[in-house]
Amino acid sequence: MNEKDYYAILGVDESATTDEIRKAFQQKARKLHPDVNKAPDAEEKFKEVSEAYAVLSDDEKRRRYDAMRSGVPFSGASYPQGGGYGSAGSYGDPFGWGFPFGGGMGGYRRQQATTRSRSYNPKAGSDVVFELNLSADEARRGVKRGVTYQRYATCDSCHGTGSVHTEHPETCPTCHGTGRITLNLADLLGFGVMEMVCPECEGSGRVVADPCDICGGAGRVLTASEAVIDVPAGSHDGTEVRIPGMGNAGTNGQTSGDFVCRVVVPEEQLTGGQSIGFQLLGFVTPFIVFGAVSGTLASLSVFVTIMVVLGLVGVLKDGVNHGKYWWRNGGRAFMSGLSNGLVFALLTVAMYSCTAGPATRTSSMGVTRG
Repeated sequence: MNEKDYYAILGVDESATTDEIRKAFQQKARKLHPDVNKAPDAEEKFKEVSEAYAVLSDDEKRRRYDAMRSGVPFSGASYPQGGGYGSAGSYGDPFGWGFPFGGGMGGYRRQQATTRSRSYNPKAGSDVVFELNLSADEARRGVKRGVTYQRYATCDSCHGTGSVHTEHPETCPTCHGTGRITLNLADLLGFGVMEMVCPECEGSGRVVADPCDICGGAGRVLTASEAVIDVPAGSHDGTEVRIPGMGNAGTNGQTSGDFVCRVVVPEEQLTGGQSIGFQLLGFVTPFIVFGAVSGTLASLSVFVTIMVVLGLVGVLKDGVNHGKYWWRNGGRAFMSGLSNGLVFALLTVAMYSCTAGPATRTSSMGVTRG
């Protein structure tokens, strides 16, 4: 989550009036507008000050933003002016919205390390990939290992829904369900309309009506998990062991990804130089074949010789492993180079044919006249 101080971005005090905020925005926006300022970062800065103005120029959005910065909790899509916030200090980030409301300004409640977002945006969880280094002998025999890793787990308080008391999400009160907000700059700058992703729902158009104060509405929390990995006998570099459902939990009640343990056997891997060497040998192979078939190998001899020598040096300098899985990885690198070399070799043959054809015809005509 991004953490933004919009008052600092516009260069105004927190007690600034609406007129002062508008004037500050006008001054910065005129200098940063992409039509005027051609600096590489001008457009990004223009968007930043526009987003700051979109929040601070709207009384309701500004009240929400100020409440978040002060650590006052918020429960619900709207609240009465002058009160109704509940007990102050129950958790540090009352919104946990994404940019521009900036998550995490007040820390995490109960030291929960989690991404907080009031937006209702159900997405399936991703896999967690864990690399386990084993010797060739361990991989051959198979092993059991216990590991500890970090992942997003389903929130126990709201059971992954994002809300403890409300079953269904509601339409975002900021964008009214469109997922975007529009800032009319015509009155301020004389031209332009700025459209941006709604900061409250993060573009989904829906928000959690009563966000869980543990996960902030996301339905998941960052936690440490443990798993016992049973690597089967006969494993090799690249073998994967998958534990369903032990990856990252999805947001707002969606399914979890898997925990994927990827076996790494250094003895079976190519070094960087060996990988490049096999690729060079693969790359030059089509040139050798086409050169031999077309009778142009002699003209390619310098190029072919250099590529073959460099390839062999790369393969041999770190020692050759005679295990079949080392050769398998070498073969994969060779085929990668071969596919690239095939394209370049075909282009070279086509160019040679185009240039050689007219030259041959010219020579033939000259002989006839003689």
